[in-house]
Amino acid sequence: MVPLSVLDLSPIVEGCNASDALRNTLDLARHAERWGYRRYWLAEHHNMPGIASAATSVVIGHVAGGTTSIRVGAGGIMLPNHSPLAIAEQFGTLESLYPGRIDLGLGRAPGSDGITARALRRDSIVDQADAFPQDVLELIAYFRGVDGPVRAVPGAGLPVPIWILGSSTFGAQLAAALGLPYAFASHFAPGQMMDAIAIYRANFRPSDQLEHPYVMLGFNVFAADTDDQARLLFTSLQQAFVNLRSGRPGRLPPPVAGYEERLGPTERGMIAQALSSSAVGSPDTVRRGIEAFVERTGADELIVTSQIFDHTARLRSYEIVAAYSHG
Repeated sequence: MVPLSVLDLSPIVEGCNASDALRNTLDLARHAERWGYRRYWLAEHHNMPGIASAATSVVIGHVAGGTTSIRVGAGGIMLPNHSPLAIAEQFGTLESLYPGRIDLGLGRAPGSDGITARALRRDSIVDQADAFPQDVLELIAYFRGVDGPVRAVPGAGLPVPIWILGSSTFGAQLAAALGLPYAFASHFAPGQMMDAIAIYRANFRPSDQLEHPYVMLGFNVFAADTDDQARLLFTSLQQAFVNLRSGRPGRLPPPVAGYEERLGPTERGMIAQALSSSAVGSPDTVRRGIEAFVERTGADELIVTSQIFDHTARLRSYEIVAAYSHG
């Protein structure tokens, strides 16, 4: 079985607030550590009513401080929103506090709408996205402690693993050229997944950080004691996805029986395509789904995300997956 990790968006569910979401995040991280998950990543999104991890490095510090051994990181930091020096200092600080446990995944998208992106960086977000490869190189140089007029303190000389994240072939090409591990957002944008994996593996150049290509894929899992229970849990993500694509982002809604049957063919098709990298069902159903996905993709690692409304049911879903992976 390939290693399994957790991708947490710190979901703010209807009827709750960010404090509740962040408490649940730490609770899930502690369980994930006990259950043997390899890493626990948090994602940067802004102006999203249903996501509490906007200040991603702060939440990473909270989770790392509340756990003891699991790797904690960003999946990812949206580099166009930040100066490379600031990120080097933030993650150098995290690595100094929690040595050997911090990962830094970098994304090219702003993780928000254009207005919010401008509010974050206050200049052209298009130009910043185009500068992504150069920003990554600048960030790597800060961690290497390359001689120059500006040094990242903390940061210089610290071994913070850098990953490239992507949902297209662009990130695959960059990760291959720089010899970095690659994480693909197949949990919500699987369209170019197979092409991106092939490009990355075919063009990979070994680096000081990584000798061989390494691919981690995002994967939705909604596991419960029965298929029917799991399909009901899955409707929360389906609703949230339709709401987001319809320009109505909100807090994660409670599950609704028969939700998919109420949708029109366009919305059904959108969900089927975008959320195709998912396993929804009983322990046996989920096991078969994970095995089929790994066999098809050759993934070196899966990072599992479960946008489940009820926190207890969410814990149960991750517990089922962990039991399978160690069985």
